[in-house]
Amino acid sequence: MEAPLVLTLLWLVFFGTHVGLATRQVRAVLVDRLGAHGFFVFYSVVASVTFSILVTYYAAHRFEGPGGLALGASEPARWFLMGVIAFGVVLAGAGLGVYPRTPMALFDQPIGSPRGIEKVTRHSFFVGTVLLALAHLLLATKLVGAIFMGGFAVLAIVGARHQDQKLLERRGEPYRAYLASTSLVPFAALLSGRQRLVTGDLAVPMLLWGLVATVALRLVHADMFAHGGLWVIAALLAGASLATLQSWRRKRRHDAGAARPVSAVGGGV
Repeated sequence: MEAPLVLTLLWLVFFGTHVGLATRQVRAVLVDRLGAHGFFVFYSVVASVTFSILVTYYAAHRFEGPGGLALGASEPARWFLMGVIAFGVVLAGAGLGVYPRTPMALFDQPIGSPRGIEKVTRHSFFVGTVLLALAHLLLATKLVGAIFMGGFAVLAIVGARHQDQKLLERRGEPYRAYLASTSLVPFAALLSGRQRLVTGDLAVPMLLWGLVATVALRLVHADMFAHGGLWVIAALLAGASLATLQSWRRKRRHDAGAARPVSAVGGGV
């Protein structure tokens, strides 16, 4: 039981720092001492280090310890769970694609009307992560695998709720209206009539990309945790860095447009 226990402790460290440092009280103290930029760097370094240790340990011990549920032994269950994983990858990929323009993105992006995948779920990346993590938990042949993937499910669920609460406190009524018109549970806002899909909401290329990503991940699945999980660490850190950069660039463009004189954009009198 050593590997499952150590992995659980590593998850608690990563979860505690990732969510704990972002709470309003802790963040306020650190920003006061380090400045906003310093806090961002500190938070990013802590998250990167603790996540890398977590993945590296799992990669080295993923075949050890007691068995898991291993529901893949049943062919119907395996195909059903593979479908859940595919849907999760599509949702998560769509979430990454639109992240820079959503209210949840870094640098306080403008809060507009929900578009595209936001009408299905406002937290498509988190929801997609929950789906693929829970499916992997049920398929895991070892307890360490179930713990590793279960941690992602817990982090995504708590992260979505924590993010909504934090943004509601910070951004007030505009974000409250955004919450009221969207849903965390996929399709709930559509089924309740709060949203409706129109032509162009769901970009076909993005959905196809999600399916291609699913197939590609399946093809490299056996080697994903080779070299101490280096590929997983590099992919997730690169994705987070790219999302941050895109959010920063979008915010700069928005601020530059807002600061431009009206006459300069053809609207003067």
